[in-house]
Amino acid sequence: MSKDISQRARFDHVRYAQVWEDADVLVQGLRIRSGESVLSIGSAGDNALALLTADPASVVALDLSAPQIMCIRLRIAAYRALTHDQLLELMGSRESTWRGELLDLVLKAPEIDADCASFWDGQRDAVLRHGVGGVGRFEHYFEIFREKVLPWVHSQASVDGLLAERAPAEREKFYRARWNNWRWRLMLKAFFSRAVMGKLGRDPAFFTHAQGSLSDQVARRTRHALVELDPSQNPYLHWILKGRHGAALPLALREEHFQTIRDRLDRLEVVQSTLESFAGRSFDAFNLSDLFEYLDPAGFEALYGALIDMARPGARLVYWNMMVPRSAPPRFEDRIVRETELARRLHDKDKAFFYSNLIVERVR
Repeated sequence: MSKDISQRARFDHVRYAQVWEDADVLVQGLRIRSGESVLSIGSAGDNALALLTADPASVVALDLSAPQIMCIRLRIAAYRALTHDQLLELMGSRESTWRGELLDLVLKAPEIDADCASFWDGQRDAVLRHGVGGVGRFEHYFEIFREKVLPWVHSQASVDGLLAERAPAEREKFYRARWNNWRWRLMLKAFFSRAVMGKLGRDPAFFTHAQGSLSDQVARRTRHALVELDPSQNPYLHWILKGRHGAALPLALREEHFQTIRDRLDRLEVVQSTLESFAGRSFDAFNLSDLFEYLDPAGFEALYGALIDMARPGARLVYWNMMVPRSAPPRFEDRIVRETELARRLHDKDKAFFYSNLIVERVR
């Protein structure tokens, strides 16, 4: 991440206990080839782990936030210490009556030092209630929505109906007849406003350069997720509405990838640092999350230039826009190729549906 946002936002707590960007989209956009090197925003670690399934030589997962680094380190230890079913219980993807014992087992792993063990002991009550994937501020925002707001809008039967498997035409019919009532529309404008999300979910500093109405954007993208995509296969939507993942899981938590990720954990380098500190190293792929919209135009251009200088010929960059339109600055036009059509196709099937745009670029 960049020095600019580090001076304006707080990084003293877990903001994201899981990654809210679709790893399937990320992996398809980056098109990592065997033996390549990847630089990834760390966040909670899910997508950095997911990138290991593409057989890179190395993945550097970096974050400014010490608590986010603790999330990644706990996941690494959990993949090594637990079975797949146990991992899902600890993460909160599945219900569990023995998360305390699973947490203790992971905290005894050799990868966990005293600081990391102390940090997670301090999160124990939240882990027991929600799983590791539910302890963040952003996840708490969705918990408030799920437990305090959603019942005023829809019954549990309607929620279950929304998440049931249906043909596209039936999804459209259900959305119009049962879901998109006046309470739902009013709730979207109020609860998913910039002010409320800034107070309860994201740091207000992340909206410094935002443009337009967040609630209008969320409404558009939510309809896409509920009608054009299949809610029954959307783990992000399941967590928002039910507090756990459904039958479908994010890429890094799927059983078919568990052993592959476990076997490649030594390829993952976890660093608490800024992106700028990696000047001098070279990479073939960059997972940049939605980092750029936290920066002013000058800061964005400077950081983008630093990343291009780290990029090997043919390197790919993937990043998201939420409320700030960001793509390669004009002065880099001769050094990059905008993969607009690929980005559009991937954005259309993005199960983590909050973002207004997905950017895929390739270095010449």
